[in-house]
Amino acid sequence: MNILNELYRMTAIQGLIDSPGTLLMIAIGLLLLYLGIKKNYEPLLLVPIGFGLILANALGGNMAVVTNDQIAHMTILEIAKEHGIMNMLYYMLIKTGLLPPIIFMGVGALTDFGPMLRNLRLAFFGAAAQIGIFSVFLGAILVGFTPQEAGALGIIGGADGPTAIYTTIMLAPHLLGPIAIAAYSYMALVPVIIPFIVRLTTTKKELLINMKEMDKLYPSKRPIKNLRTAKIIFPLVVFAIVALAVPSAVPLVGMLMFGNLIKEVGASTHRLHKEASGSIMNTATIFLGLTVGATMRSIHFLIMKH
Repeated sequence: MNILNELYRMTAIQGLIDSPGTLLMIAIGLLLLYLGIKKNYEPLLLVPIGFGLILANALGGNMAVVTNDQIAHMTILEIAKEHGIMNMLYYMLIKTGLLPPIIFMGVGALTDFGPMLRNLRLAFFGAAAQIGIFSVFLGAILVGFTPQEAGALGIIGGADGPTAIYTTIMLAPHLLGPIAIAAYSYMALVPVIIPFIVRLTTTKKELLINMKEMDKLYPSKRPIKNLRTAKIIFPLVVFAIVALAVPSAVPLVGMLMFGNLIKEVGASTHRLHKEASGSIMNTATIFLGLTVGATMRSIHFLIMKH
């Protein structure tokens, strides 16, 4: 009986009985996996986040991220030895703010600013996202969040996951898990929401318009003579403006512009562009998803506010 008792205590069964919220968190992780795999909603991020969530709630596995001031003062080797490899990855890659700028570099390498440069009025569509940011920021303060927490919540309105994660790390790291899920779930639902909005605001005749044909029929009155040169200069100009006006945004915007620059330079930087938009970005995305998911333990995530 002693042997059977010891074997039982080695399992996670009693832990699940004592902490039923763990089962709910595992169910949330499975839901994220379902949305990523079956529904194809942001699978590159929802799949690693969902699996990281399940890893964190696998009792006894020592794969959950522990956030406290004492760990922040430990060396990477001490963190790995005492708190496991997931904490090592979190404090080395996430807490330092390393991965979001790396992902931004990859996003920049995949972005073509040509259409916007040909028609600068399109920039106003991107600027419209700021309305959502400030609306949520003010609303969050009104319902009782601190300005730092409200800023982390509001940045979700920018519709960009790495930005939301980076801002949350700096302002409200205790909200990293919920904000990451909210940001990526929100972006994953865009393909579901957009068709409804389009049907509501446009006619069938407008939907049949071929935009490429319209571009040929009505070319820009001020065509750019050397578009390649403009696309190379653009990231340098944007970086200079941001560095002067909002220096705190340099880590993200600077890496975004660098990624775009090596894309637009062409054949001489093709290898850099290929790696930045391929293996480097994919590796960063894997570790970002797993470590963010691993922050969501039931004892931290399922907190009732009175």
